[in-house]
Amino acid sequence: MIIEWSDDVLCYKKGMVIKMKKVFVDVTAFFTKEGKLMPVSFIWEDGVIYEIEKVYGWVKAASLKVGGQGIRYKCRVKGKEVYLFLEEGRWFMEGKQGKSGSGS
Repeated sequence: MIIEWSDDVLCYKKGMVIKMKKVFVDVTAFFTKEGKLMPVSFIWEDGVIYEIEKVYGWVKAASLKVGGQGIRYKCRVKGKEVYLFLEEGRWFMEGKQGKSGSGS
């Protein structure tokens, strides 16, 4: 359930209000021989490089948590499923900005 919509979005999850933000990331990717763009790693905002263990698939979709739309890649990173978006030539992910209140 989205509580507020702006550049930073507040999301309600498990009794907490979590402020979400769009995090632009540098991505290493390659084109397959079929012409598909496949991401293999990204650099998070703190400078840490994360390897993408698996790309499950991609679809045109919107980010309901932080806004924006483009190609959404469903990936596995460090054993967790995450979404990586390609929007108008820029890559971004959904990131937590912090917690606010108890949500009750």
